[in-house]
Amino acid sequence: MSTPTLRDVAQLLAKKEMTATEHVRATLDALDDLLGTPWENLVAARDDEAALAAAARADAAIAAGDWIGPLHGVTVAVKDNIDVAGMPTRCGSAVLADAPPAASDARIVTRLREAGAIVVAKTHLHEFAYGPTGAVNASGPAAHPHDPGLITGGSSSGSAALVAKGVVPLALGTDTGCSARTPAALCGVVGFKPSFGALPTGGVFPLSTTFDHVGLLAADVLDVSLAWGAIPGIAHVRTPVAGLRVGRLRGENWDVADAAIAAAVEAACRSLVDAGAEVVDVELPETQQFLDAYPIVTGSEAYETHRAWFESAPERYQSPTAALLAAQKDRPAVEYLHALRTVERLRRQALSRLRGDLGLDALITATTPLRAVTQEQALSTDPALARTPLLRMCSPFNALGIPAISAPVTIDDGAPVGIQLIGLPTTAGGHGSHPAESAALACALAVSS
Repeated sequence: MSTPTLRDVAQLLAKKEMTATEHVRATLDALDDLLGTPWENLVAARDDEAALAAAARADAAIAAGDWIGPLHGVTVAVKDNIDVAGMPTRCGSAVLADAPPAASDARIVTRLREAGAIVVAKTHLHEFAYGPTGAVNASGPAAHPHDPGLITGGSSSGSAALVAKGVVPLALGTDTGCSARTPAALCGVVGFKPSFGALPTGGVFPLSTTFDHVGLLAADVLDVSLAWGAIPGIAHVRTPVAGLRVGRLRGENWDVADAAIAAAVEAACRSLVDAGAEVVDVELPETQQFLDAYPIVTGSEAYETHRAWFESAPERYQSPTAALLAAQKDRPAVEYLHALRTVERLRRQALSRLRGDLGLDALITATTPLRAVTQEQALSTDPALARTPLLRMCSPFNALGIPAISAPVTIDDGAPVGIQLIGLPTTAGGHGSHPAESAALACALAVSS
């Protein structure tokens, strides 16, 4: 199945050349087609009746001339750590196997429904969003959309894979350390993490309240840009790339050994220059300190959330998740507070230098230093095989709280990789209500076009 674009679906619906009911039924049929395949567990829950009822309401409104915007009547999948009224939120875990249906929508789901979007499914995730591979879930690993023996990346595994397989044009994910961008990079789609707090997290099961972000996944940058601008409260204005100053991240944590990924970053930099941007080499000397503090903050906050469940029934967790939680049990509070204050200090320090001293509008780097590995490698107890590298080039931007987008690039052997564009909250570049997001999206569009 070819991946549909959100903008094509939106145009057909707006022009009344396709009804929302037809679009929803086609999406439900595509979900049915996954049954009995390695991709069946990409879908965590469905409510076909509710989706069709929403489609009927959208059709009536559009027929009456009340078209809301480009998400009106468009199907969307939602990661299963985000509440959707009428469906349980199980977070990929046996711990919540008996969870009742959510009584209300998460705030981001409410926003999407206000824009006219129609939720058709909840999606697979790495258990409790506590991992970057998508290989840990009570239902088993998520299968890569093009090779079921490989990982999707995580934790927004099902959202990325359903978009990559062309089942839905848009999906919601979360991103605490890499969870929208890494699966997007490995599956060949776009993953967008806006600034901290730009999209509401109310009704999202927390991993780390310090680093949790809501993210969007779509087939290409234009689709993500369209969806971003259609969310109520977001005034997105296209930013020209010409004149932007972009820093290419260099140094031990940013240089990659995979020659093809390194070449893709070089090509992306040339594309930015061709579009009129200035690209300069920069370092982020705070990187290792961010990487050292990240698991302490995330782990401490995760353990506080799970403490009662974990201490009473640790066997209900998948073993990799249980091991991560167990490692946090005796961590002193002072260590957590020190890591938290370190992140806050480094954030101010880094942004002041990048914005003020260097005058940068954006940054560019690879999304991951490796491509999709096998599920066996991902389930190894050695974190260096997958967990550590998949987080390494993404989590600093959760600590910084700034927008980052992974744009897909296909290299010579056909394997997808991601180029990551990061927006900086400068006054010089970017337009609309979220200028840093506008700058990141503009750069991503230049790199992927």
